[in-house]
Amino acid sequence: MRVRTALVGAIAAAAAVTQAGVAAAASGGGGHAPARGAMEAAVRDGVPGVTATAVDRHGTWSATAGLGDLRTGTPRSTADRYRVGSITKTFISTVLLQLEAEKRLSLDDTVDTWLPGVVSGNGNDGTRITVRQLLNHTSGIFNYTADEDFGATYLAKDGFLRHRYDTVTPEQLVAVALSHKPDFAPGTSWNYSNTNYVLAGMVIEKVTGRSYASQIRDRIIKPLHLHATSLPGTRATVPGPHSRAYSKLAETTTGPTYDVTALNPSWGSSAGEMISDSADLNRFYTALLRGRLLPREQLAEMKSTVRIDGAPDGGYGLGLLEAKLSCGVRIWGHDGGIHGSTSVAVTTEDGRHSLAFNFNGDWAGDAVAIVEAEFCGTRPPAASASLSPSQGLSRSLSEGL
Repeated sequence: MRVRTALVGAIAAAAAVTQAGVAAAASGGGGHAPARGAMEAAVRDGVPGVTATAVDRHGTWSATAGLGDLRTGTPRSTADRYRVGSITKTFISTVLLQLEAEKRLSLDDTVDTWLPGVVSGNGNDGTRITVRQLLNHTSGIFNYTADEDFGATYLAKDGFLRHRYDTVTPEQLVAVALSHKPDFAPGTSWNYSNTNYVLAGMVIEKVTGRSYASQIRDRIIKPLHLHATSLPGTRATVPGPHSRAYSKLAETTTGPTYDVTALNPSWGSSAGEMISDSADLNRFYTALLRGRLLPREQLAEMKSTVRIDGAPDGGYGLGLLEAKLSCGVRIWGHDGGIHGSTSVAVTTEDGRHSLAFNFNGDWAGDAVAIVEAEFCGTRPPAASASLSPSQGLSRSLSEGL
């Protein structure tokens, strides 16, 4: 299947979902016409619907385009909650950096220090991999969502429809990854791997004696009053107001469209299980970049990036992606994709201008166009530099969240 995410990379356009027109609704601000236009273009390209919220010096602007329910024709809502996929990674990294600031661990501790014997076999060696290398994807550990059997069982159509409510444990996810040899020796290259963040969640639990979900709730969600943000664990439903989520469940932009709203997100674990809304994501990334969640030293560590092939103007830090847009604006944030949901949340370095949005489909639409439109006022030039957490910032969910 292809569930795409893209922060500053193109998402393939063209799809065959029939829309009952484009519905747009907005509140606040008058300077967001380019972003609104890019959202409407995404719907014309085949995205069922888009919801977005931006915050800048003029205040808060929210808008929608397209439909939240293809069956009833109900439009998307600015209050929609949605699955955020790999945006979860920034929350996980923030907790680990808080623990480092509290001197409860060091990012230079080996994985084996906290998870003895867990990463071993097939050339994998947790005594040579640090926590930092998990967070910046330089560990070399294979990405479990790229495993063919895993993809056939949980991601592609037939497997998903049979197993969408199954519970998968973190230990099972790690075992899938360790059935493969490492992609490279630790610290010698970069490759996006969801396994890194499953292990990071396990480290949090070993250090604190409590679940990573409880740590995120106590350290981030409650202090920032993120009322729409939750970690569902094995719960298959999306709480509160939400639209339906749709997927082709195939490596195609054509064919049947499936309602995939209900699913057990345990296969995403600490790499991508979270649910949130656009307002909460803006509040989180603004607080993070303004230093409200981390001391200066830890925030600097988070923003210390590793270069990514094909992305000369950006890089990946510790659960945080950096990108330079066509107009020179530098943004920080993350993107995420899971069945039926493609999300982006970014902010400027000073936290004064933020944007978060969601497509309730996973096969079409140009996410980078919305980012460029909001921060630069225009659609990006053709063949512009891209930056998503892998493959030049455009990656399929055959490789995960």
